[in-house]
Amino acid sequence: MQYWLVGGAVRDCLLGLPVQDRDWVVTGATPDDLLEQGFKPVGNDFPVFLHPQSGEEYALARTERKTAKGYHGFQIYADPQVTLEEDLARRDLTINAMAQDASGAVIDPYGGRADLQQQWLRHVSPAFSEDPVRILRVARFAARFAPLGFQVAAETQQLMRDMVAAGEVDALVPERVWQETLRALSEQQPARFFEVLRDCGALGVLFPEIERLFGVPQPAQYHPEIDCGIHTLLVLQQVVLLSESPEVRFAAVCHDLGKGLTPAEILPSHHGHEALSKTLTTALCERLKVPARFRELAEHVAAYHGYIHKARELRAATVLKVLEATDAFRKPARFECLLLACEADARGRTGFEARAYPQADWFRQMLAASQQVDVQAVIREGFQGEQIRAKLHQRRVTAIRQIQQHLDIGSN
Repeated sequence: MQYWLVGGAVRDCLLGLPVQDRDWVVTGATPDDLLEQGFKPVGNDFPVFLHPQSGEEYALARTERKTAKGYHGFQIYADPQVTLEEDLARRDLTINAMAQDASGAVIDPYGGRADLQQQWLRHVSPAFSEDPVRILRVARFAARFAPLGFQVAAETQQLMRDMVAAGEVDALVPERVWQETLRALSEQQPARFFEVLRDCGALGVLFPEIERLFGVPQPAQYHPEIDCGIHTLLVLQQVVLLSESPEVRFAAVCHDLGKGLTPAEILPSHHGHEALSKTLTTALCERLKVPARFRELAEHVAAYHGYIHKARELRAATVLKVLEATDAFRKPARFECLLLACEADARGRTGFEARAYPQADWFRQMLAASQQVDVQAVIREGFQGEQIRAKLHQRRVTAIRQIQQHLDIGSN
């Protein structure tokens, strides 16, 4: 029985990056061998165990055979006779198919070290095409390692295109699509995730709402980049500079989805796209089973980013309407996330990247002023029932108007 450090830990060590997780492969052993040493079994799909002291994962060396389409269409074969090289051969990319023995020597049967040096994301073998999740993983690794100059190898890109054409991506379950997307949103260049998916044709299958944006024009005076899809990726690049929150980044991706369905006769105008963007965001979230906190923020950004951009022009009553509709009084932290997504939208335009966005600060001040209105004071003055709501509304409008006058904004 031998233990081998494998996968991402070996890769990141060679890249000089912090090692987050350490996974091990065990050769020459049976499940009973590990159980006798105190390892704890986890999972049902294949033999994986937790080390009794470190809690790290140890998996028996195994091979896989494709039996049906999709992520679950595999037959797993684990046996003491399976070699380390055979186990590494089933992995997705060469840079993830290296191992390290107890002495620190690297076992690299498929050229992973050379691909690290040349910044290539390259599949290990034709077996890559058997698992559609690998398309998502390649896109995610592209997002992670883009700052280091990594690119998807041409032959791997072609293989992914062939997989999409064969319908493999259609079999992906929503939960796994969202899981990989969420991880990609936390990477340094999440826009690369969507670019790689688009290059192989998977974006139109998994995110048709985003795919439809490409090729749709916008007014050049406001959007020098013109293309709605390019604008969305620029917004995602800008939001990375403003927030590490995956919720904010997801909202940035969804904010303009409605522009993909703008009638051709009114282009390049997109009048009323906000409401349609919200509807499409809701549908996307339901399809991929996106958690509520992501969906709610994305819906608010889609529906109200136009109002935030026009903060200088809004009446005080309209500002209050936005604050109430977005639940800013009860959830001010989420409203702050909305403002960050709107700022990224404004800066995600060619030539506008460094432009100031005072609208966010204006809304922060107007929210703070309206929060100072004391509902208990209204009650102490003897107002009851609906009168309380009406008086509170009136005083908040007044507080907002005073801030607008101080800032010399608004249309009151």
